[in-house]
Amino acid sequence: MRVYEGAHALAIGVRASTRRFPRSGYTSLKNQMTSAAESVSFNIVEGCGADSQREFARFLEMAIRSTTELENQLKLAKDYGVLAKLDWESLTELTVDVRRMLCGLRKKVRATFPSEAARTQKRKTQKRSTQDGKSISEEQTGL
Repeated sequence: MRVYEGAHALAIGVRASTRRFPRSGYTSLKNQMTSAAESVSFNIVEGCGADSQREFARFLEMAIRSTTELENQLKLAKDYGVLAKLDWESLTELTVDVRRMLCGLRKKVRATFPSEAARTQKRKTQKRSTQDGKSISEEQTGL
C-alpha cells in the first residue's frame, strides 16, 4: 500500500530530523514527534488486522489524527529553530500527502459499510413483521 510506504518514510524522516535536535531542552517535543510519526504507520498496520471494515476505518481515523498532531509539532520545531526549514517543508509535505491518502482510503473503507438507510429499513421491516404476525411464543402466552 502506498499509504503505508509514505507513513513508513515519514517515521524514518522524523526520526532522522529529531536526531539533530539539541541534546537538552527539546526531549519532550522530540519524543512526541517520533511517537506521532510512528503511530501513523502502526495504526495502518493494526487496522489491516482488524476484524471488520468499521474497525479498520477507526484505525485509519487514529492515523489521520496522528498526522494532524505531527503537522503541528513540525511547525513548533521549525518555529523553535530546532528543525531546519528544508526539513520542515519536506516532512510537512509528506505528512499532508499521507493524510490525503489516509482520508481517501478511509472513504473507500467506509463505502463498504451497509448504508444507514438500509439498516433502518431492515429494522422497520423486522418490527412490522413482528407486529403484524404473532410469533409462536406470543400465541402460546396469549400476548
